[in-house]
Amino acid sequence: MATKKRAKPKSMVSAADAVDEQLGLYRSMRDFEVTGEPSGSAKKKFFNDQPLPFVIQKHAATRLHYDFRLGWNGVLKSWAVAKGPSYVTADKRLAVQVEDHPIDYGGFEGIIPKGQYGGGTVMVWDQGTWEPQAGHTDVDEGLRTGSLKFILHGTKMKGKWALIRMGGKAANESKPNWLLIKEHDDFERTKDEAAVTDEEPNSVVTGRGLEEIARNEDHVWNSKETARGNAWYRKDAGDAAAKGVVAENASSETVSTDKGAKSRKSKRVAGKLTVPAGAPKEKMPEFITPELALQAATPPSGTGWLHELKLDGYRIQARKDGDRVQLLTRTGLDWTHRMKTIAALVGELPVERAILDGEVVVLAENGTTSFADLQAAFQEGVKKPLSYFVFDLLHLNGHNMRGLPLIERKSLLATLLEGDGEFVRLSEHLESDGGVIFQKACEMHVEGIVSKRAASRYSSGRGGSWLKVKCVHEQEFVIGGFTLPSNGSHGVGALLLGYYDGGKLIYAGRTGTGFTQKTHRVLRNQLEELRENENPFENPPAEARRGANWVKPELVAQVNFATWTADDLVRQASFKGLREDKPANEVRREELTVAARVRGTKSASHSASTGIAAKAGGVKADNAKDVPVEAVAAKKVVGKVSKKSASENVPVRLTHPEKVLDVETQLTKQQLADYYWAIASHMLPHIEGRPVSLVRCPDGSEKPCFYQKHVNATLPPGITAVDVPDKKTGKIEPYITLSTAEALAGLAQMGVLEIHPWGSRNEDLEHPDRIIIDLDPDASIAWPRLAESAGEVRRELKELGLESFLKNTGGKGLHVVIPIEPEYDWAVVKQFAHAFVLKMEKDQPGAYLTKMSKAARKDRIFLDYLRNERGATAVAAFSPRARAGAAVSLPLDWDELKSPERIVVRVAEFEGWKGRLSRDPWKQFFKLRQQITPKMLETLKISTAA
Repeated sequence: MATKKRAKPKSMVSAADAVDEQLGLYRSMRDFEVTGEPSGSAKKKFFNDQPLPFVIQKHAATRLHYDFRLGWNGVLKSWAVAKGPSYVTADKRLAVQVEDHPIDYGGFEGIIPKGQYGGGTVMVWDQGTWEPQAGHTDVDEGLRTGSLKFILHGTKMKGKWALIRMGGKAANESKPNWLLIKEHDDFERTKDEAAVTDEEPNSVVTGRGLEEIARNEDHVWNSKETARGNAWYRKDAGDAAAKGVVAENASSETVSTDKGAKSRKSKRVAGKLTVPAGAPKEKMPEFITPELALQAATPPSGTGWLHELKLDGYRIQARKDGDRVQLLTRTGLDWTHRMKTIAALVGELPVERAILDGEVVVLAENGTTSFADLQAAFQEGVKKPLSYFVFDLLHLNGHNMRGLPLIERKSLLATLLEGDGEFVRLSEHLESDGGVIFQKACEMHVEGIVSKRAASRYSSGRGGSWLKVKCVHEQEFVIGGFTLPSNGSHGVGALLLGYYDGGKLIYAGRTGTGFTQKTHRVLRNQLEELRENENPFENPPAEARRGANWVKPELVAQVNFATWTADDLVRQASFKGLREDKPANEVRREELTVAARVRGTKSASHSASTGIAAKAGGVKADNAKDVPVEAVAAKKVVGKVSKKSASENVPVRLTHPEKVLDVETQLTKQQLADYYWAIASHMLPHIEGRPVSLVRCPDGSEKPCFYQKHVNATLPPGITAVDVPDKKTGKIEPYITLSTAEALAGLAQMGVLEIHPWGSRNEDLEHPDRIIIDLDPDASIAWPRLAESAGEVRRELKELGLESFLKNTGGKGLHVVIPIEPEYDWAVVKQFAHAFVLKMEKDQPGAYLTKMSKAARKDRIFLDYLRNERGATAVAAFSPRARAGAAVSLPLDWDELKSPERIVVRVAEFEGWKGRLSRDPWKQFFKLRQQITPKMLETLKISTAA
């Protein structure tokens, strides 16, 4: 598989192996030709043109502290921070500067024996890359003058930070005292929010706590051996004689530090790399059109398949002809100048001539690949290390490899890439059951898998020998237009998406999430240059034309989404980046196709015939015999989230999953995550693509909880930001928004017990698309009276000409929700709701009131209209409530008002009531296209004049 070892779950690789991987990575950084050792005087920047590393090690020595280390000039500049870093800008954490540490130490997690320097337990608490802030790029000057300002790109630590050396008495201490300070940016937190050191206490590499690391003792650092370069050794269980074997335990991906070693390796590999007799000679091709995969509904069953992880990057063909290296895109564009480090590493391969096929990606800290990070590296100049995963060998030293069986080509490729390190590496495969591998891949949060026939030849174009199965829906779309942001900023509100069918651009929906502040600006500039008056889509619906600015359909966006709707539109779509490597006119809708099963075939051997390659979708490989396959109809799929049992674990990482979040029902963090995962397909339509506020209860429903509406570093994967201007100051603030089941389930890690969406969507923040009338009864009001009142609200709305929908609040009240077209601004909609409840109060003053006063509410129902103003929110359908019992805000059928008792369901009892989900009382909610008409406004005596 193509992920880093350290990213795999513990079930797949031990924590000790993950630490080995880390140590090998940091050892590879210590290239003596590039960096100086701590005692040296070299002034070249760390790792040449690669990003600068940082690591924070949690260290239980004489007392617990955090060692903050920045890679610079071949060493780790180090500070001991007693309390650990804080995201609160007012906190100034004492950071005592200590001696520089060797680069190797940055990858260490284990124990230092008592009596040695730093004796105790060491954890890699966080790691990533750093860069100086603009205007503070002279790091040596900053170290000298005592002012370092930098940006961290870690798993836990992000954004702008500063290290400031103290003066006065502190300047006379034996070791320099600095202050570690968080600077104002999108990641800062308030004092009321949880501390990152409390929220994320464990290792970023292995997930272990300090006690587990100390108990395992799998790695030991001998401080006294540091100068000789063999300070650490691995101590496996029962291995008491592990000392001194550091050389044997070094990672196989360690980069050689002397040219002689490279030369010896080249000779050794060249000796093994013999061209098979069946490979014909050929002149080296200039470019080979790549083989592409068909999208399948399910992984192929049976033997004879190789399964690789699907990578989220740029398809690149590497062409090495003597000293000349070219990196070519899937359409043959030369991108060598954009990936110079990869080109240089390909140039060092021990072969005279070769053509490789693979994918260039950016690896995330969890081992997955990120197209958004890759695009940031290419288009925005963000420093992200690129990795080239190679999965095929097409040409070797004047011979055509493409007619050989795939498994034979990969065997040669493995020999060629043997020990070649971190940034050019083999895309590994598994040959076990495809369904199991696919399930594991989805649990690891990767995009999916690609299954390839082991005996197939390489055939350009899209055939049946390669099948891709995705964990999430994702494909390219052509951008045919855009809307403007509601805040008036220079960006985009939403992109209008399409694909080509028979030469016509078919409208496929829109996406208004997934943008950063920078992509907002870059996209807008590119789209402005492509503006045109003519609509490029074929008969788009009215929804597409509303607020649209048309553009020439030349840009291609990578988009992930939940499903295709019955109207053939993408649902819950999120922008991931622009694809520069694919022409717009080649974008088609990706349909599920054949899930092939070879009947009666045995495991393919290295000499297997190519004849078992099956045809699929009418495409047949050369020389292939007809083989029966199991065809799966390419149906339109309404992709609901897998209906897992709430007792099954979900693919999100939880710390302390057994932690109880509600004492009354004994609801655990794991159960909450499982509930969010199971309910996602029902709940997401009510919250996706909207700003949301979260109610976080880290200590449970009966302890203090707090609201969070802004994005910061504590949020789980999949949470994105939408820029919202403050209604008073106009200052842009990054609000939380989400659109995936993984992001929803990930909220359990933060103890989120309520989710409150806005009444408007991200792409049109100033025009709400729903009205909420909240019936909040006095404690003396019985359920039958409350139910009767909700019915009266419904009848009054029907007299105006509006259909409405009902849900309980998870508390004592009811919500009547009215979907509307987003035509009027918040002021008009609030005025409408206010006038409506005033009329009901006037008609029945003994039953209703419209003021919040608790004292005046006795024996009456408060008709709360204040949910309908800008920035106000109401609890989402299917959201739990942050109160004892963790009841759910449940959509109801109007007939259920006849129930003799209030309907209450709880998260912890989901198995008992999930059968309700088979019937949806809100089925028509998103299909209604009802408007507030001038007649309604006139009836309620509302004026919309400015």
